[in-house]
Amino acid sequence: MKKEVIVSTVIQYKQRSNHEHQPRWDRTRRAALLDQYHDLHTQGFSLRQAAKALEVPRSTLQAWRAYQESLDAHPAVVAFFHSSPGLAFLHRLVLGIHLVCTEIGACGIRLVCLLLQLTGLDRVVGASYGTQPQVNRQVEEAIVAYRREESARLAQDMPAKAITLTKDATFTGGLCLGATEPVSHYIVLEQAAHARDHDTWQRLMEQALAGLNCQGIQATSDAAPGLLAYVEPHLGAHHAPDLFHGHHELVKGVSGALAIKQRAARKAAAEAQALLAQRQEQLHNRSQAPAKRRPGRPPKAPASLEQAAQTAEATSREDQRLAAQRETVARSIRAIGHAYHFVDVERGVRRNGKLIARDIQAQIDPVRTVAHQEGLSQTCLARIEKAERMVPKMQATIAFVSGYVQQQVRQLALAPPASYAMHALLIPSFSLERVAHTRTVSGGEPLRALATRLRTSLFEPGGVFAELSPTAQGQLTQQAKTLAEVFQRSRSNVEGRNGYLALRNHQLRGLEHPRKRECLTAVHNFCLTRADGTTAAERFFGQTPRSMFAAILASVDIPPAPLSPPQRAVG
Repeated sequence: MKKEVIVSTVIQYKQRSNHEHQPRWDRTRRAALLDQYHDLHTQGFSLRQAAKALEVPRSTLQAWRAYQESLDAHPAVVAFFHSSPGLAFLHRLVLGIHLVCTEIGACGIRLVCLLLQLTGLDRVVGASYGTQPQVNRQVEEAIVAYRREESARLAQDMPAKAITLTKDATFTGGLCLGATEPVSHYIVLEQAAHARDHDTWQRLMEQALAGLNCQGIQATSDAAPGLLAYVEPHLGAHHAPDLFHGHHELVKGVSGALAIKQRAARKAAAEAQALLAQRQEQLHNRSQAPAKRRPGRPPKAPASLEQAAQTAEATSREDQRLAAQRETVARSIRAIGHAYHFVDVERGVRRNGKLIARDIQAQIDPVRTVAHQEGLSQTCLARIEKAERMVPKMQATIAFVSGYVQQQVRQLALAPPASYAMHALLIPSFSLERVAHTRTVSGGEPLRALATRLRTSLFEPGGVFAELSPTAQGQLTQQAKTLAEVFQRSRSNVEGRNGYLALRNHQLRGLEHPRKRECLTAVHNFCLTRADGTTAAERFFGQTPRSMFAAILASVDIPPAPLSPPQRAVG
């Protein structure tokens, strides 16, 4: 036992000594000296004279030159990667591979090592599984430090804004609480937790929102008790239900049960058709066979054929009837999503909460009727009731959004014609464009055309906003776009993030390490861009952040060179 302790202590000491050991000549200094040596050698200096001029031991300079000559690569390539520009390029290349492959992509360290070996870069940089994990650790530490420093810096000059938060808890890699600002898609909170009660939500959200010049006015989530107990009492915001969960209850409770019944009816219809075909084939074979006089009663094939035909027709009708019932339910579910909009997507006019609630209820009633007609279980009926309980919350959300929009427009102190145009035309036009983004190109084109018609007349000569300056027009347009984004009926961005984390958890065999989770959050907020080239942090803070990759280059050392030149197979 004592011997094992001594061996373990010696191993730890060696690991610590190797980690703390700094080479006398770092790669940048070494490259600069080699560049100077080549210049002196060109001028006719001997190795001894150059070593004396550069204040480098002759044996060291000779070893550097011998190491380069031992590499099985083109001399120009060797000279480039051992020069100052070549090292700077190598530094950028290796760190870029780590950022793209292991942090943005889904590659592991071993694939990075393989990439370095296949490209021949293992001649100039260590490509072993002992070297590259250390490089990756430094990259991740630099990303985490960058996120904290840059978030604090941007928060200092952040303009005041009211935000909506979409929230959810996921169990990928352990319990993790997440909150995202849906307009910018900026992840405000993504942190592992031991519980998801309201106290935990309050503590973590208070830390996440500290220093940010923003106020949470609304939260969109499911009906988890911990979230409901946090949003209104602690955050002081309105809770908006997630439309997906209403759809989910109806699909799970009714559509799923009808699908099971239809599959059984379709199977019965197929079996009946097969039996009918068998009976017809038997009758055909008997008619083709030569007639033989047999004693006894005649065969009952005709009666059996008629019964099989009736059964096949009855099962086919049952299959068609259940298909029609499923289509009725599916049409009603789609109509609920069509009705739950701040603006009528067909006419482009704003609607009040009572009309929307009435339309949604009018679509739930047929679903309940179908459930009763088909004799579905009490569990299915309970799911319908659960979806129905969301209707008053949807109505309250429309009322909240209308009240908030009215309050913000009133603060603009617009004249009555301009105020009316803001409410009735400008804000609805941007709401229609938001809906169009969620549809296909062909499906969203009518909505974009309607939005353009509503908005164009306001700024043309004789329009309500035509006499305003271009600056004032731009401010009103931006304000209308911001108010149109207040209505949030889904937390699909959080659900998509949960799916992404599930994939990364599978690839990494766990996300338990907090540094890796922080890296994924930082990459999402500060590195990934939309089609317009903006990051989530830029859209959220209203400022352009510093380059994450530049910060990594400044923080991480140049990857070390291989201890010995790699041996290539000769063949």
